[in-house]
Amino acid sequence: MKNKDIESILRDSRPQVQDNPAFLLEVQQKMRAVEGIKNEVDRQRRYGRNALILTLVSGLLLGAVAMSFACLYPIDTSAISEGVLSDIRVFLESYTQYLLLPIAGCAISLGVIFAHKT
Repeated sequence: MKNKDIESILRDSRPQVQDNPAFLLEVQQKMRAVEGIKNEVDRQRRYGRNALILTLVSGLLLGAVAMSFACLYPIDTSAISEGVLSDIRVFLESYTQYLLLPIAGCAISLGVIFAHKT
């Protein structure tokens, strides 16, 4: 369909306003229902945003606490010498410099969320 076709359909099918008080009451009731839905959507959006911010902040704080405990109370990694734990130890030792990337990503995401106006 072309835009002219859509415009002509909308012009031809517009409702006629009646002087009936019941019609006006019905329209006002529908408008209140639409406002109620709009308010609920806004409330849910704010709730989701607050939940996201809380999750990011708590993740950053818990990660910082875990890292500080790991630095304050180091363990002897040579004691772990067999199986899956050994593989995890080798992986973590070889990619230690990349462990801060997820934390930086969370911090950047948090900054973007705080900077974004709703």
